[in-house]
Amino acid sequence: MSKSLRSYIEDALANKVAIGHFNISDDQGFWAVVNATKKLSAETGREIPVIIGVSEGERDFIGVPQIKALVDSVRQDGYPIFLNADHTYSFDRVKEVVDAGFDAFIYDGTEQSFDDNVAATKKCVEYARTKAHEQGRDIVIEAEIGFIGKSSKMLDAIPEGVQITEEFLTKPDEAKAFAETTGVDMLAPAVGNIHGMLKGGKNPALNISRIKAISEAARVPLVLHGGSGNSAEDFKAAIDAGVAIIHVNTEIRVAYRDALAKEMAANPDQIAPYKFLKPAVEAMEKVVEEKLKIFNKLS
Repeated sequence: MSKSLRSYIEDALANKVAIGHFNISDDQGFWAVVNATKKLSAETGREIPVIIGVSEGERDFIGVPQIKALVDSVRQDGYPIFLNADHTYSFDRVKEVVDAGFDAFIYDGTEQSFDDNVAATKKCVEYARTKAHEQGRDIVIEAEIGFIGKSSKMLDAIPEGVQITEEFLTKPDEAKAFAETTGVDMLAPAVGNIHGMLKGGKNPALNISRIKAISEAARVPLVLHGGSGNSAEDFKAAIDAGVAIIHVNTEIRVAYRDALAKEMAANPDQIAPYKFLKPAVEAMEKVVEEKLKIFNKLS
């Protein structure tokens, strides 16, 4: 594979599509993402890049070198699959993934003050750039500005501390100052999106005009976190407004849990994991494929 993640992001912006970013915490989730991507690539005859995301908790569960080895094992066959350290909250955890050779990471300082977030992000950027240069490779650095919650789970209400009214969303001038001061490659703003998914129905609509304003001010690719529960129309409008990567996690988890529960209820005596896990993996694949079609404007 000759192209870098940075090149695919640039292509996504130019072509008004988005790269799907899907969180996993085990090899079942990994193969669900890979299988869906391979299938869609074969059906369309198009190269469909994809990003595997692992938060601090997810990579603690699966293992940092283990997930890196899984991604490398598929990428060496020519598939454009990349690895991102999602929501990383300290310099030491950033250092861990940079040293391990991840393609990207996000430093999440949204619960810090603006100035503290800037200072911590700059420290991470400086280390990552230096280390990547020593390793002779590229690394894409993302930061978050604006709080949208932390947990990828089913929610009874909008998470505590999250405000989605216009005055609380990420401000274009702050996004511009943050991007210029820190030197990050991408920004994840608060634009009406939330982590997790409301039980009562779809998540609130995204603020497309704010996405466009932030994109024009910051002049870096934007990343939409909390993509579970949003409409296809919102996704497409957000992409047209400057979003290059979209994160999905909760919908994958729900699909896995529900399919597994159904299978175990139907076959309570089944004890072979590769048999009772198969429907759960297929359910995750379906979600990933549906999202990839939307993000790549194939549906």
